Amino acid sequence: MRILAVDVGTGTQDILLFDSEKEIENCVKMVLPSPTVLVAQAIRRATARGEDLLLTGVTMGGGPCVWAARDHLEAGFRIYATPLAARTFDDDLARVEEMGVRVIGEDEAGELARLRRIEMRDLDLQAIAQALAAFQVDLELDALAVAVFDHGNAPPGVSDRLFRFEYLAERLRDGQGLAGFAFWHDEVPPRLTRLQAVADTVDERLPLLVMDTGPAAVLGALEDPRVRAHDPCIVVNVGNFHTLAFHLSEGRVVGLFEHHTGELTREGLEHYLMKLARGTITQQEVFDDRGHGALVLSRPTEVPSFFALTGPRRRLMAGSSLPIYPAVPHGDMMLVGCFGLIRAFAIKSPEHAAEIEAALGGA
Repeated sequence: MRILAVDVGTGTQDILLFDSEKEIENCVKMVLPSPTVLVAQAIRRATARGEDLLLTGVTMGGGPCVWAARDHLEAGFRIYATPLAARTFDDDLARVEEMGVRVIGEDEAGELARLRRIEMRDLDLQAIAQALAAFQVDLELDALAVAVFDHGNAPPGVSDRLFRFEYLAERLRDGQGLAGFAFWHDEVPPRLTRLQAVADTVDERLPLLVMDTGPAAVLGALEDPRVRAHDPCIVVNVGNFHTLAFHLSEGRVVGLFEHHTGELTREGLEHYLMKLARGTITQQEVFDDRGHGALVLSRPTEVPSFFALTGPRRRLMAGSSLPIYPAVPHGDMMLVGCFGLIRAFAIKSPEHAAEIEAALGGA
């Protein structure tokens, strides 16, 4: 079985062409600039040329592309955007227009063919296929699995940080577990507009699993035998933009917190990790510190002494006094989210579970 797993982050998009007939180490892997970085580069080139822009496509991840758009507007140039593309900047289109972006309909966009056009999307299968074709690898797939970070479509006046974290807490309180953050094409909750945007760009005939990046990374970290062997344990993913930590005990999530990586120091992250381990961390303290929040589902009977670390910004914990273990599932930390996607696919697709698990080494 061939599954293309794409883990879309703020800095990189990490890609695994999983093939159940190959050793996992021999499957094709790529680490490429993320879509938002590529769009940001295109916007900055337009700024340098003094060009107005037309943004079309669907809602995608923000960060670098939003910063580039603000700089473009501040330089005195115009940006027009169709509604779905504009929601990359904010789900509230009134706020997008306040930013200076002119939101227009699809018909009006068709009349602006003279403008430099940039398509907004988190998943570009054509570009991935072209990259693989350069090395004579075809993209014949049995399924596709994609992870993106989704704040959700927060109602007006509601913090998107709080809205996202309430969703995480809701799924865990329902006993969904880590795989509960993965959805088939037709299962995506309406509030998850970025996941839905990915689904809308994929042919419905191709089986598609979409998942949040944080839980995918933690699920992938458990592919490392040393991580899996420790119970209880803390698994923390220090991403380029967000840091998410889960407290796992007896196969269940008993606590978590999520913060912005750029707001954390090593000492601050150590502080939160120890409070998570002891079950004393609170929603309010993390939120007040510009993070998303925290949740304790049950107070631990045993405080973990094993902290598994993954993510591209893991060096934040260099020199930590905590017993840190750098997780390397299948020998590749950067593909941790992709391995989580493949594991989630096996959990959600029992008919393929045995074949996938055999290729993963029975993990």
